[in-house]
Amino acid sequence: MKLGDVFNSIAGPDAPVEFLAYDGSKAGVPGSPVRVEVQSERAVDLVMSSPGQVGLARAYVAGEVEVVGDIVDLFEALSHVRPATITWPTRVKIGREFAPSFFRNADLLHRREVPPEETKLGGRRHSKGRDAEAIKHHYDVSNTFYEWVLGPSMAYTCAVFPNENSTLEEAQDEKFDLVCRKLGLEPGMRLLDVGCGWGGMVMHAAKHYGVEAIGVTLSDSQAQWAQQAIAKAGLEKQAQVRFSDYRDVPESGFDAISSIGLTEHIGEHNYPAYFEFLRSKARPQARLLNHSITRFDDNQKVHYRNSFINRYIFPDGELTGPAKIMTAMTAAGWEVRHEENIREHYAKTLNAWRMNLEDHWDEAVEEVGVRKARVWRLYMAAAEYGFIHNIIQLHQFLGVNVDANGFAGMPLRPDFSRK
Repeated sequence: MKLGDVFNSIAGPDAPVEFLAYDGSKAGVPGSPVRVEVQSERAVDLVMSSPGQVGLARAYVAGEVEVVGDIVDLFEALSHVRPATITWPTRVKIGREFAPSFFRNADLLHRREVPPEETKLGGRRHSKGRDAEAIKHHYDVSNTFYEWVLGPSMAYTCAVFPNENSTLEEAQDEKFDLVCRKLGLEPGMRLLDVGCGWGGMVMHAAKHYGVEAIGVTLSDSQAQWAQQAIAKAGLEKQAQVRFSDYRDVPESGFDAISSIGLTEHIGEHNYPAYFEFLRSKARPQARLLNHSITRFDDNQKVHYRNSFINRYIFPDGELTGPAKIMTAMTAAGWEVRHEENIREHYAKTLNAWRMNLEDHWDEAVEEVGVRKARVWRLYMAAAEYGFIHNIIQLHQFLGVNVDANGFAGMPLRPDFSRK
């Protein structure tokens, strides 16, 4: 059975993708905008090492499968292909053909000979030590690499585009400012930013709103970069970034708390403790802005441990539906006053990051290695596709720690537009 036949069996002969394989077989539509090239028999071995997205990722990261063209276009062209659409006779036929490769690689996996880009975390899930190891895997790649991908803002979260033609930098500035506006920041207030990354929110709030801001991150390289950036901006008296677990922040009585992109790392089981802890750090009538990726469906079951995103990108990351986050916030005593889904903005953000990576491809490969660069190319394309098609979303929830009398201190009709 030739690989071209396998492709036709799974994707159909009219799939708008050109397919070429090392065994001389071809499939798909010649001259399509996207071409998939299977370079060697090792590609089959890598795919069969873990049939599904992890195996395909292994083959792509190793360079044994090449995509000529935009990977997002490939996902669009093959969007009709799902496990449920592959008939059982087809599965049996493919299984018999490639069974030797599967059993060969099952033995390799038993000996834990997995690619170095995949994580193997130890310890109790979401313990402080394991969380630190997970964050280190993803965020301590290289500050230089992130500068190329993220641009000058060094903001690694969804931007907010004021209009279709806004630049990435304009959109990241708008995102930070929108959070500040929703939090009602004013000079002299105290802000806590948990999971602060490279300090973008901390510096924006200190510079433009005159607050005293503390940011915490579990990435040492992020903290060092942020501390230098704060000093360069002359904001040392107002802003600081600590290399610390957010659970170790000793201060309390904050006027506002921002959590931009941290909830994804917390885990659903820990939502109650997370939101209760944040409330314990807030004064009465303080506001919390929780900005996080979610799934569209609260009831969707996802097997994270065997996914590409868990193995290569965000180990122990966990996405839930927006209702579960809002429920956890209210159960912890936060009154939810505003919510919005800005998933289309994340699709645009990821597209800008992908273009930055391609513009700096040679430098990125030299900095982090070709395999790591290919991991990022694949990951960002998959995420962009997910946000475009409502597989994943980005929600901002604004909560208030109402006082003992039930007063929120919110205006009757809040206006979060930029003045």
